[in-house]
Amino acid sequence: MIELKDVAVAFDDVTAIADVDLRIGDGEFVTVVGPSGCGKTTLLRTIGGLQEPTTGRVRIDGQPPTVAQANADVGVVFQQHTLFPWKSALENVTFLRTLAGDTPNEADARGLLRSMGLEGFEGARPAALSGGMKQRVAIARALHLGADVLLMDEPFGELDEITRDELGVEIRNLWRRERKTVVFVTHSVPEAVFLADRCLVVCGRPGRIEATFDVELPGPRDTDVFGSRRFQEQVAAVRRTLHEAHDR
Repeated sequence: MIELKDVAVAFDDVTAIADVDLRIGDGEFVTVVGPSGCGKTTLLRTIGGLQEPTTGRVRIDGQPPTVAQANADVGVVFQQHTLFPWKSALENVTFLRTLAGDTPNEADARGLLRSMGLEGFEGARPAALSGGMKQRVAIARALHLGADVLLMDEPFGELDEITRDELGVEIRNLWRRERKTVVFVTHSVPEAVFLADRCLVVCGRPGRIEATFDVELPGPRDTDVFGSRRFQEQVAAVRRTLHEAHDR
């Protein structure tokens, strides 16, 4: 369970987010969408203990996020893959567990790479991998850590549209198997709707949660969903909320 109560984050005289009250249940997939500069990344970093709130309280399973981080209960995937260039894909996947003082499970790491479509690339270094492959390794690394909470900050932001769609399907499939609690930040409204159980619309400066949408789409989801009327209606509703907030 992730809980935020009356959270605000300020940098000098600029308030990035304010008045955030949020509860995310165990195993829930929540997306956060909004315009540039509205505080989405700040919100994610605050949940993960990478940014202290100026006011308010954040808890992960009743603990401060810094404690959850120290216990390796939180995995983070950034827009930049942050892989070690001198390590192989397999070594990159197992590294965080080693760093956390835990024993890596090579069979599990290989299984994660296989599930991400990277069988045969275990020994490849990042320079030999495409952008999408690098992000797959980064996601496998976060999953191999064994964290119950997975925070993802625009991990598909630098990828082409087809690769984004493919990775979105893979992430949904992995989530269905692993049942991690996922918070996923994106600029893309279709991506936010496709991935989510619940989509949060963040707008304004400072950023506030403008609206929450429960996403009701048939599952398991694949790219055929994009052509469905229900998907298009939900995308239109989120976009309408973003435009209305921007015009106020």
